[in-house]
Amino acid sequence: MNFFWFPFEDLPFIFIAFAVSLAVHEWAHAYTAYLFGDRTAYDAGRVTLNPRAHLDVLGTIMILLAGFGWAKPVPYNPNRFRKPRLMSIAVTAAGPISNLLLVIICVFLVYLLNQTGLLQAGSVGVYKALVHQFYYLIFLNITLFLFNLIPLPPLDGYGIIKNLLPYRTRLQLEQHEHWGAYLFLLLVFIPPLRAVTIDQVLGYSGDIFINIAEICENIFTKRMDWYQFFIDLS
Repeated sequence: MNFFWFPFEDLPFIFIAFAVSLAVHEWAHAYTAYLFGDRTAYDAGRVTLNPRAHLDVLGTIMILLAGFGWAKPVPYNPNRFRKPRLMSIAVTAAGPISNLLLVIICVFLVYLLNQTGLLQAGSVGVYKALVHQFYYLIFLNITLFLFNLIPLPPLDGYGIIKNLLPYRTRLQLEQHEHWGAYLFLLLVFIPPLRAVTIDQVLGYSGDIFINIAEICENIFTKRMDWYQFFIDLS
């Protein structure tokens, strides 16, 4: 019996993809805040790509067991920014944007390895390992990009929306943030609600991937057979 959300044999690939993706996401928050003059995250040791600085033990276990997890939140002090609202939006948006950039990098790497023949140069085992790793890196990061843009606390989308609102409206909204967090948990853990909300947002994953793949096709002369690539996961 498999108690994990993912196939047991895929867990190493899932863990690597999860560790890399969340480390980059949280580093992007921390480094952007540091660039804008706030050393809070830097002093906390969060301006690093080392996953150990960012991964939460329970959040990591949950991603393996339930397909839903989290990392340690990055601390920052917007009062140290020259333009607190604008720079807070940039710090918040840096996380999801970093995940989208990771998707683009991974898709380009697959194209490059395929173009040069290196993707199939090794043994069958090495090829399948590469296929699995790139697959999970690409679609986990697309999921993180879309998921974090949902405008509910504690997600980045909420932080972006909140900082776009007038000051008084923002203060009123902050008084009810806990209700938004409860709503978010209901949407995550109640399947019928999730199906008509979060799953609808994540349904755009394929469109994002196709658009990035089409850009690559316009750059590389050798066409990538993504259908065969994903069949090779089996």
